[in-house]
This record gives sequence, C-alpha cells and structure tokens, in this order.
Amino acid sequence: MSLAAALDVSHLPDYAYDWALVDVETSGLIARRDRILSIAVLTFGPDGTQTGEYSTLLNPGCDPGPVHIHGLTTERLSGAPAFEQVAGRIGALLRDRVMVAHNAQFDYDFLAHEFARARLYLPVTQRLCTLALNRRVEPPSADLSLASLAAHYGVPQTSAHDALDDTRVLAGIFRSSLSEAARLDVPLPLVPCPPRQDPQFAPNPPKTPCAYRNPGRLTPGGPLVQGMKIAVTGETATSRAELVARAVAAGLNIMSSVSRHTSALVTNDAASGSAKARRAIAEGVTVIDEHTFLKLLGEVRPGTPHENQAPKKTPEAAAPATPPTTPTPSPAATAAVADVPAPRRPEPPHSAKPFGRRRVLVLGGTHEEASAARARVVELGGAAAINLSASVTDVVLFPGGELDRRMTRVTALGLPVHAHGWLGAPASESADLPDREDAMTGVLPRGGVIDLPTLPAAGQWHVGASWAQQTNCEVDVVAFVLDEDEQVSSDGDFVFYGAPESPDGATRLLCDGPTEQTITVDLAALPPAAHRIAIAAAIDGAATFGDIGAVQMTLAPGVDAPATAQATLDAATSERTLLLAEIYRRGPRWRFRAVGQGYDHGLETLVRGYGVDVE
Repeated sequence: MSLAAALDVSHLPDYAYDWALVDVETSGLIARRDRILSIAVLTFGPDGTQTGEYSTLLNPGCDPGPVHIHGLTTERLSGAPAFEQVAGRIGALLRDRVMVAHNAQFDYDFLAHEFARARLYLPVTQRLCTLALNRRVEPPSADLSLASLAAHYGVPQTSAHDALDDTRVLAGIFRSSLSEAARLDVPLPLVPCPPRQDPQFAPNPPKTPCAYRNPGRLTPGGPLVQGMKIAVTGETATSRAELVARAVAAGLNIMSSVSRHTSALVTNDAASGSAKARRAIAEGVTVIDEHTFLKLLGEVRPGTPHENQAPKKTPEAAAPATPPTTPTPSPAATAAVADVPAPRRPEPPHSAKPFGRRRVLVLGGTHEEASAARARVVELGGAAAINLSASVTDVVLFPGGELDRRMTRVTALGLPVHAHGWLGAPASESADLPDREDAMTGVLPRGGVIDLPTLPAAGQWHVGASWAQQTNCEVDVVAFVLDEDEQVSSDGDFVFYGAPESPDGATRLLCDGPTEQTITVDLAALPPAAHRIAIAAAIDGAATFGDIGAVQMTLAPGVDAPATAQATLDAATSERTLLLAEIYRRGPRWRFRAVGQGYDHGLETLVRGYGVDVE
C-alpha cells in the first residue's frame, strides 16, 4: 500500500503534519560509540504526497561492524562521503518536519551524535515512533517488526536492511497506521526533542564494579574488608584520584554518597558540616581520617565475591519488598496489597476461563470501582485495556462513562458495551471472537511473578509502562540497579530522564511518547553486584496516580517482540510514586514481578531510600 493510497487524514489537525521518514544502517547498536553507514530520508506533506527523497552510503572511518546483517563492507563504503559532508542536506530535509522512524529513539540518538561530531545542531523538535504508534493501535500481527507490520498492512518489502527500501516500506506502514489511529481516535505518540549534544547526554565512563559483597560497617580500630562501601569528603593530602584508585585496587567500593549501608566515611574534618559528614553522623557511620585510611589500606582483609554469595531469598508472598528507609505506604495502598492473590504463572492463551480472548476497556466509575473491575477481568482470564485500540473486544460502562470522549468512537466501531454487573456473572466467550495472530499475552495479577527464560547473548528485556493521555501532569519512569542490600552501588545506577543510561549501558530508559516509557535491561551486561532492578514511576506536580488511573505494564524480550507478560496496575488514590515492577535474582534464575505498590511521598524520598545522593 503506498503512502497516498491509505485514508487521507490531512483534514484532521491532530494527524496532519509535514513528515520526514528516516532509516539508518549502523556499525553497531551504541550511538555514542558506533557510526551511521547509510541513511535514507523521505519527506511527505500532510496529504500523503511525497515531497522529497535522499539516500546515501557513508564512510564511517571505522570498522563497519556486522556486514552479515547490512552487507556494507569497507570496500563498498570507501568512496562514500563522510557524514559531515552531507549533514547540511540531511538537516534541510529534517527541519520543520516531524521525524518518523521504526524504533525512532535509536535513529534519533544516532543522528544526534553524528550531528554533534560534525559540530552541528540536529534540527528535529518532534519525533514519532511507528513501534509506539502500533503499540497504541494494537494490530493483530505476530509482532511489531517492520516485516510483520508490512505483511499485515500489505506493504511489499524487497530488500531488508537496505536503508532506502526500509524507508519506503516504513512509509506504507506509517500511512496505514496513521489511518488506523485516526479511525480509533488514538492520540499520536509525539515526543518533543530538546537539543541533545553528545557531551551532555553520553554516560559517564563506567565505574569499575566492585567484585565483593559489602561486609558491613568498619569497626572502630578494626580492619578494612574487601567490598566495604567507602565515601570521601573534604580536602585530602593525597589527590582524590589517587586515593580512589588505591581503594578500588584494594577491592573497596568507593561511593559518591553516604547511606545507612556505608561502611566508613573518610574525612580530615569530621565537623565540616558537609552533607556527607552530616549524614554519616545521623546514620552512625564510622568516620576515619585520611592517615588512618591509608594505613588500613595496607592490610585489607579478603572479602566474599558476589558470585560466591547466594542472593537473599525473595519472599514469594504477593506483597513486594518496600524500598529501604522510605515512609510507610498509604493505608489504601497497604490494604490493597493485603488482598493480592498469591503469585501465579500466566494462563496459557485461550484458556478455559470465560474471558480467555477478551480485552476489556472500563470507562467511568470511581477509581476504586474501575480498579476492582479491571482486577475482575484479569481474574476471569482476560486482559484489562487502558486505552481504546484495535484489540479491545468489550467495553464495561460505569456511571459517568457515557461522557468519556472515547464513547463516540466505541459506538462508531460497534463494540459491545456492558453494564458493570456483566462482570458479576459473565457469559462464556462467544465463538465469533477473533483469533488474533498475536495470541493473548500471559496476564499477571498485581504481585504476580514469572521466571525469565534465558535470552541470546545480545538479548534485552524491555519493561514498558503506558497510561492514558494526560494534560495536567507528566509521569517519569525511573529504574534503580540494586545490590544485595537494596542499595545502588553508585549514583549512576539510578536511571532517569536526565541520565537515561547506566554507566555500563546495561540499563536504559527509552521515551516513546507522552504516555509510554520503557526500561531496557541487558541481564548479561549487569555487574555482579546487581541483584534487583526496581522500576518505578513518579508524577511531576501535585497530581496523584488516582488522577492518572491504571498503568499498563508489559514485558517483552525485544523492542518489537510480542509481550511475554502484561499487567494492569491501579494505585489507590493519593500516591505520587508507584513501584511498578522488578526484575530480581532467585538462585541461578532471574524473575519478573508486577508490583503496583504506591507511596504518598515524591520521587526524592524514594531515590534517597535506595541510596542515591540527591542535590
């Protein structure tokens, strides 16, 4: 299907933009390190008419990487221009247009780094990801890869991993997806793109991971032990770099902040009043001077390597672990957790339960009523939707739901609408419910746990969070890489919008739209100290998760892979911070838990509870 052949949406202002569709082939997957080898850009007007086309190979000045994937050898690229020679032409095509790509953050990050190397500004103010758009539309395709979507939308694909052909395929997919979004009245997942230059957004150099488990506090007069967490504050006679290097070489873990898990604070002025000194006094952390520390460095006792230490057992009860030193959850949240059923594995597709193939959207009612209804849908074997999409099979209406803006589209689509009493005594599935190619994902209840299968060496787990479109507040998804003590090993193990990648690159934040953010975790690349990755969301402003409503969680083994599991999480009413999910070690295996624990406090308190120093 050509771009212009689908439904014309140029008369719909929410869907009519000037577009620049982009695809890049690269020498690797890390934008700060690898280079673009070829690029194609197609431009279109709001009515779907193509207005421009440009493609070129690029000489990266380095090894081209996986030639078996993209076919671009050093010989083929040797006569091609360098990126800086064509950056002006590419910039002219991108300027004043919404950049569109399949997995748009990948292409955007590579372009941002290439423009930064060329000392130029990337003229993109908004981007749109066709993966994110189709996650909202939810077409019945096997997965969301370019090939599967092309097959679903009837777009011919002749040469995969060729930038120009992939961009032409993308054009057909995008136009059809755009038409489907307009049919469903799905808001576009447009992402604002503030200027991002390489030095500011590249992660800091990796901190050498400490190989030993923290043995606890330094006893006054006692020895240092490998794995002890050491913080330093104030002026020292030895240069700070040398002091840190010697401590790391001895097997100590140098921290940038003080917490209750700090073993010792090194300072020549304990009464300095610095933030670290005040925290050490408050927590009862042992304080020693530089001379004593250097003397103790000469005889550091052997520690226990992380690999030889069995991780703490994680309770299999439904109630999730509470972040250390954080206030008690709100009473409503505590009551909700107490009612959580025991964790279970997800039911297989098309189970004998009444709702095995239903995806139900709940509209109207109080937050508590809607939350209970979604929990009931899951209990019946179905999935609870939070937005209208092509996968929704039924709508449950509470009082006030008839005023929801989506009801007009629900009526136009002819979806079955039920009173809330329908969930009390549901009829069995009707035989005419469609068999989707993407069979029903395993649905987890709140507190539900599954074992993670082993992925290939290059595999990553993608934990996505999405919610209904908001106009009065923003939601930030964050992640913490935690050790056996439920603490970060360094401030870099806190991943958020301002620092979207951990120093080792194993944990990343992807922003796919105003209502969708994803944490990716490469389990094979995590340091040995990592025993848990906690994923949370916080509201910026005075709103609460009672205003936001349900949060949809998905777990997938790749950026475009079908979800392995999903869960719909409802906080109670007053929470401003929500612990969404966690990936944690259980013996030799990793597990995923859908948490859904809310807290009334803000993000800063949660961050401090995990040992992150907050300025």
